Amino acid sequence: MDNEFIDISTSLKLQLGYGIGHVLNDVCASLWFTYFLVYFKLVLEFSNVQSGTLMLVGQMVDALATPFIGYHSDHTDNFWSAKYGRRKLWHLFGTICVVTSFPFIFSECVGCSLTHRWAQMYYFAAFIVIFQIGWAAVQISHLSLIPELAQDDHTRTHLTAIRYAFTVFSNLLVYIATWIILHITGECDKKQVGPSDSWKFRHIVFIVMGVGTIASLLFHLSVKETQNARSRQVLIDAEESGAHNLFIRKPLLYQVAGVYMSTRLVVNLSQVLIPLYLHLTLGLAARALAAIPLALYIGSLTAAGFQRLAPRSFSRKINYFFGSTCAMAGFVWIYFGSDHNYKEYFIYLVALLIGFGGAVMLVTSLALTADLIGERTEASAFVYGLMSFSDKLSCGLAIALVQTYADGAESTYYRNALVWVCGVATITGLIFTLLLPKFQTDALVLNDGAADSNTEDATSAPIDNI
Repeated sequence: MDNEFIDISTSLKLQLGYGIGHVLNDVCASLWFTYFLVYFKLVLEFSNVQSGTLMLVGQMVDALATPFIGYHSDHTDNFWSAKYGRRKLWHLFGTICVVTSFPFIFSECVGCSLTHRWAQMYYFAAFIVIFQIGWAAVQISHLSLIPELAQDDHTRTHLTAIRYAFTVFSNLLVYIATWIILHITGECDKKQVGPSDSWKFRHIVFIVMGVGTIASLLFHLSVKETQNARSRQVLIDAEESGAHNLFIRKPLLYQVAGVYMSTRLVVNLSQVLIPLYLHLTLGLAARALAAIPLALYIGSLTAAGFQRLAPRSFSRKINYFFGSTCAMAGFVWIYFGSDHNYKEYFIYLVALLIGFGGAVMLVTSLALTADLIGERTEASAFVYGLMSFSDKLSCGLAIALVQTYADGAESTYYRNALVWVCGVATITGLIFTLLLPKFQTDALVLNDGAADSNTEDATSAPIDNI
C-alpha cells in the first residue's frame, strides 16, 4: 500500500476513531427522520402541510449546502487546514452548528408557544437551517475522508461498512432511549403519542446528543489528518486541470447518483413514514414507535455484518440485487398485511426485512461512490456533495408531497404511500445499478489538464467487483 495512505486495515484505533466521527449526525438524523413528523404533528399539533413544509425547508437547505461545502472542503488550503486537516476543520464547524441548534427543534417554541402556528414556523425554521448546514458539513467532511484514508476499493468498502455499523448503533441508541423514556411512564402500552409527551422527546434529545457530542470529541482526538506534499500538489493540479468539471462531464457520475438517490429515498422515507403508518394506519400504541424502528435497525446491524464478512468475489450488483429483493419483500408484505397476527408479530419481521435490505443497498451505493472517486481524492467532497444534493432534494420533495395530501385522507394513506413510493424507488435503484458499466478506478485521471481517452485505456485498471 502507498505509504502516503494510512494503513487503516491494521489500525483498530483509526477504524473505531473514524467510525464514531459520524455518531452525532446519525443520532440527530434518526430523530429527524423518524420522529420529526410525529413530534410536530402529534405533539405540537402542527398540520400535515406545516410539518411537511418545515421538513422540506430542512432538506432544501441541506441539499443546497452539501455541494457548496463539498467544493470548499476540497479547496480549503490555509494555516488551520494545514495544521488540523481540511476535512476535520469542516467537521468541527458542523459539529458546533449541530450541537447549538438541534435541541431547539425538539422543544416547544421558547416564549412563543401560544402564537399562531405559522408564526412559530419561522422560529423552528431558523434552527432547522443552522442544523442542516452543520449536518451537511459533518457528513461531507466525514465521507470525503474515506478515499484519503483507504487506497484500494476493498478497504474502502470495509471502512464504509464500519461507518454504517456505527450508524446502526446510533439508531439503536435512539430507539432504545425512546423505548426506555416511554416505558418508565407506564403508559406506552396503552396510549398513543400526544401533546403531553413533549418533555419525553426533550429528554431523549439530551441523552442521545450527549453521547454524540462525546463521540465527536473522541473522533477529533483519535484521527489525525495531515495534508502532505502529495495532497497539496494534487490540489494544485486539480485547480489547473479542472478536476471537478471533469467529473461533471462524466455520464457515470449521474448513473451512480441515481443509485444513491434511489437508495436514500428507500432508507429515509421508510424511516419517516413507518411511525406514521404504525400510529395512523395500524393504530398501534406509543410503544410501537420505538420497538418497531428498533427491529428495523437490528436488521440494518445484521446487514452491516453481512457486508463486512462478504467475500470479495461478491459483486456490487449482486449485493444491491440481494438488498433490494429483501426490501421489496417487506414493502409487499406491508401492502397485504392487516390482521391481528400481522400487527402483533409479523410487523417485526417486516421491519427486519426492510432494515436489512435498505442497509445492504446503502453500503453498496456508498462503495460505488468511493469507486467512482478512485484516486481523485481532491474532488471527493465535491462528488459526495453532489450525491447528497440529489438525495436531500428528492427526499424533501417526496415527503412534502406525501404530507400535502395527508390531511383528511383515509387511514390506509400512509400504508399506500410507504409501499408505492419506497417500492418504486427500490426498483429504480436496482435498474440504475444493473445498467452500470464496468467503470475504472482511474477513468477520471487527469493527464496534463485533459482526459484523453487513449490515456484512460492505457493507464486504468477495471474494478472487478462492480
